[in-house]
Amino acid sequence: MKKQLLLVCSLFCFALPSYAQPTPVEKHGSLSTDGPRLVNKNNQPVSLAGPSLFWSNNGWEGESFYNAGVVTTVAKDWKASVIRAAMGVDHSGSFIESPENNRLKVESVVDAAIENGIYVIIDWHSHHAEDVEVQAIEFFTSMATKYGHLPNVIYEIYNEPLQKTDWHKTIKPYAKNVIDAIRKIDPDNLIIIGTQTWSQDVDKAAKSPLSGYDNILYSLHFYAGTHKQSLRDRAQQAIDSGLPIFISEWGSVNADGDGMVDLEESMRWLIFAKQNGLSQVSWSISNKVEGASMIKPGASTWGGWSKDDLTPNGIFIREVLRAWED
Repeated sequence: MKKQLLLVCSLFCFALPSYAQPTPVEKHGSLSTDGPRLVNKNNQPVSLAGPSLFWSNNGWEGESFYNAGVVTTVAKDWKASVIRAAMGVDHSGSFIESPENNRLKVESVVDAAIENGIYVIIDWHSHHAEDVEVQAIEFFTSMATKYGHLPNVIYEIYNEPLQKTDWHKTIKPYAKNVIDAIRKIDPDNLIIIGTQTWSQDVDKAAKSPLSGYDNILYSLHFYAGTHKQSLRDRAQQAIDSGLPIFISEWGSVNADGDGMVDLEESMRWLIFAKQNGLSQVSWSISNKVEGASMIKPGASTWGGWSKDDLTPNGIFIREVLRAWED
């Protein structure tokens, strides 16, 4: 599998003069869905790829990475076309406890993504979003008001509903209310909806998707060390039925965020994503001591990293992104 990755990189990791390279947003413009596909302004299929930031919560390992230096590094050096701002809504130090501080962190990432010409996912990073629906509506209303006129912005309105959070009774009604609030201001930017069981049950969503809305996608999350062919099979069924899927979080390690990089299973997932034209965002830019973190403790939190600053997962993901064609 490592040889395969190196081969892909040798085919696609080349540099053109900077003046000859449009940014991802210059190239693709406003994104939309066409059946199960994500397409650009010219109705051509597009597959975004990039990293996700860690929870933004105050005092957590990820908060110091919410800055322009990090965004510039992943855009310029890692060749990412998208970055995800995972604004913490649960637990201590979250948006619910400290809304202004967490909002400003997200806005710094969004502003830097716009400056660098990449897409940015504004993620309501919660496992219990239905419990704070009022706050979600207020937050996304403010984000749509400030950024909804720009093609860069993608809204992710529910990170990972839990296994017992019912798709029909809870997730769909919540999603409808938040989407309605966004669409009053922003009629067309992409909106990603979390699916049941930590955003794995895309097959349930495929049997009963939301109707009456355009440019809606459904999130698929996986961790290669834990989730294998059976989840790919369910995802393929959903795609074949016409469901637009966005891999808004995936890990090369175990589902608990720890363990070694599972290179072989990660490559199977990446091939699956490529074959189906799916966009993918990897977890996570953080220096937390766990396998999923991409940055070593002690390295700069402002980007500009060398290979020695990256963890095994960071090295792997950087190479994946540099080899990914959008």
